[in-house]
Amino acid sequence: MSVAKVTEIISSSSKSFDDAVENGIKRASKTLKGITGAWVADQKVTVNDGKIEEYRVVLKVTFILAD
Repeated sequence: MSVAKVTEIISSSSKSFDDAVENGIKRASKTLKGITGAWVADQKVTVNDGKIEEYRVVLKVTFILAD
């Protein structure tokens, strides 16, 4: 029997929402082992002088707890 846990992380990118997701999963994989999935819980942008400065995502990351 395995037990999973969900943790929330916030990630950002100056390029796109997709890149922010990629950055978040890449970084989470350095610390969390056994990641099985993730979903985007929220998205937002920061704006400066009418231009998008940063894309941000809130990710819910699912991983299996070690025995």
